[in-house]
Amino acid sequence: MSSSTDAYHHGSLAAALEDAAMQLLERMPASEISLREVARAANVSHNAPYHHFSDRRGLLKVLAERSMADLVAQVREGVATAGSIRDAMRAGSSAYISFAVNRPYAFQVIYDPTVCIPGAPSEQMAPLIQELEHILASIALQAGFDSPTDVQALWGLVHGLGTLSAAGHFSLNDALTAADAMLERALPGEG
Repeated sequence: MSSSTDAYHHGSLAAALEDAAMQLLERMPASEISLREVARAANVSHNAPYHHFSDRRGLLKVLAERSMADLVAQVREGVATAGSIRDAMRAGSSAYISFAVNRPYAFQVIYDPTVCIPGAPSEQMAPLIQELEHILASIALQAGFDSPTDVQALWGLVHGLGTLSAAGHFSLNDALTAADAMLERALPGEG
């Protein structure tokens, strides 16, 4: 059994476990991460994760919530630096697609319906979903897309390109070029 004091004596067990789990998620799918592996990565006893996570599903929920927070931050930052609505749509879609490609396991756990149940997100996940939807809807509305169906279609386009590119069906550059081309065709009028 490993010592549970050396790894996190300087901070909290919860933070050490979550950080170790997020590091594992960078190199392997969430479905392959066990509580025992998190304990090993955090250099704590194999029982230590149970003090923070009720079970493996609790671990996966935290991975999804932290990953969603990262995705929202990346999209928000991309949009905030844009000079026009057209640029904001491109920057937001680019940030979303890039996250999917550069952090595929984090992206997968966010949208795993067994982790974040559609229509029943966790208390921590719900505001993150709302913020992402608000960012997307706000930009779309300003660009002239005034129906929820248009916003869903745009989100679906960007999500699909990110998913396909992350799976290796085409390069990140090709996905970004395709998103720009479709957004340009879809954007009404000048702007």
